[in-house]
Amino acid sequence: MKFNWVFSGDDNPAMQRTCIDLEYSLRPRIMRFLLSRLDVDADFSSFHFDVNVDKQWVSISEKTPKEYIRKLLPDFDRAINGSEFSSVA
Repeated sequence: MKFNWVFSGDDNPAMQRTCIDLEYSLRPRIMRFLLSRLDVDADFSSFHFDVNVDKQWVSISEKTPKEYIRKLLPDFDRAINGSEFSSVA
């Protein structure tokens, strides 16, 4: 699982700390979500997520294989972001 961090401003130590804290929060939630919807034999290294730090929104990146996007998208936003706004970047 890979995260692409999207934010405005400089990559300063405070922003780096924010990204680290967000990753520690997001990684277990996303992993539970993936495991609840996919076979445990799935290649989790092929999942990419765009995290907009400013908007506090996680999107499934288009780098993720299309078959996974189709399977996950219907429930992803509600489960991870708390809203049903589309999450494909």
